[in-house]
Amino acid sequence: MIFIVVKYQVKPEHVDTFPDAVAAFTAATRAEEGNLFFEWSRSLEDPNEYVLVEGFKDGTGEAHVNSPHFAAGLEAMGPLLAATPQIVSRQVDGEGWDEMGELKVG
Repeated sequence: MIFIVVKYQVKPEHVDTFPDAVAAFTAATRAEEGNLFFEWSRSLEDPNEYVLVEGFKDGTGEAHVNSPHFAAGLEAMGPLLAATPQIVSRQVDGEGWDEMGELKVG
């Protein structure tokens, strides 16, 4: 699985409307055949930071970054950002989320 985390610094004047601006990109990516998850969160420490956690099946990353909705998503995001996004992208074992071994509930 390709596991990706991206931090986006959004300009303060766009931070509340950012989810709407990326909604079409999010929906199209989630509909991709190779997408395992595509989840946005907002930082608890920095109200201008959004964090995107993504997972794709092996071999499907290239199709994602070459898709029309990827290009459209970058174009929509660019003017709203205060800085270049920071990314961690790694190949990891698995096909999605596993249960945490150190903390069991129920």
